[in-house]
Amino acid sequence: MTVTIYDVAREAGVSMATVSRVVNNNPNVKPQTRKKVYEAIEQLGYRPNAVARGLASKKTTTVGVVIPDISNSIFAEIARGIEDIANMYHYNIILCNADKRKEKEIRVINTLLEKQVDGLLFMGGTVTDEHIQAFHTAAVPIVLCATSDEKGSYPSVDIDHEAAAFDAVNTLIRHGHRQIAMISGTLQDPANGYARFQGYKRALETAGIDYQEDLVRIGNYRYESGVEAMKYFLGLKKKPSAIFAATDEMAIGAIHSIQDEGLKVPDDFSVISVDNIRMASMVRPQLTTVAQPMYDLGAVAMRLLTKLMKKENVENPRVILPHETILRLSVNYLD
Repeated sequence: MTVTIYDVAREAGVSMATVSRVVNNNPNVKPQTRKKVYEAIEQLGYRPNAVARGLASKKTTTVGVVIPDISNSIFAEIARGIEDIANMYHYNIILCNADKRKEKEIRVINTLLEKQVDGLLFMGGTVTDEHIQAFHTAAVPIVLCATSDEKGSYPSVDIDHEAAAFDAVNTLIRHGHRQIAMISGTLQDPANGYARFQGYKRALETAGIDYQEDLVRIGNYRYESGVEAMKYFLGLKKKPSAIFAATDEMAIGAIHSIQDEGLKVPDDFSVISVDNIRMASMVRPQLTTVAQPMYDLGAVAMRLLTKLMKKENVENPRVILPHETILRLSVNYLD
């Protein structure tokens, strides 16, 4: 049978109100009485009812996290940062994978809000009008992590994706490359897709290099689309000397596609990308990439959310973290 607070109170010889104060760490309990209650809890195997406690306190000490693709190592690293800070502030995480499907993301958001989470972190997906509509129904704080909404209506923690892409392409240009192709994400994605594409175009324009439409292929951020895009570039009459991929996974796909043709990186083609996932240093040659601080994205987003949940003052609700170019062996430095 389920052990209740009444059973603990009877075993300890105290009132149910006293047991409640002990369970909720109320300081107004004598040490001797607290010891008796803890001994009764241990002896009976009592577990406080989190739902009932939440109803009484209007707090559940839980945070809902919507993750677009749990198989993507980027989001796994961000989630680690979220969880570490959540544990530090004694919050539990409900992590929901949405399979990069908008309908599922909306459904998950509504489900988490129905479960009375104290706050919500929406990670790394495109924020549409439907998402905004779902967020508007929330009575709890919401923070966007590794993404942002177009109007800046919600607190967010991200990098400057356009600047990261610019720095990646500019690295190639500084080292003598002029015929630079891009494997882009979908341009309907304002961050990893459109913003990184704009960074590519701005770098070319700044260097006085003409934009060529046939040097851009749209991928889906994953390895296979990098393989297919590179096959297309290999078939061009005038081939690029360097490839900029919007994600490391697509860049690794491009490297393997090059190697499958008996060609070499960086001797025949240089490859650079953005993200710095763990595989970037494991692939051969090691991948030159612009690193986004994935763990810090999660940690800072969770800290921002704790401040909002505790109604603390937040000076800057839109945080942009710095990125860093990691020079490895996949770029041929022509100069």
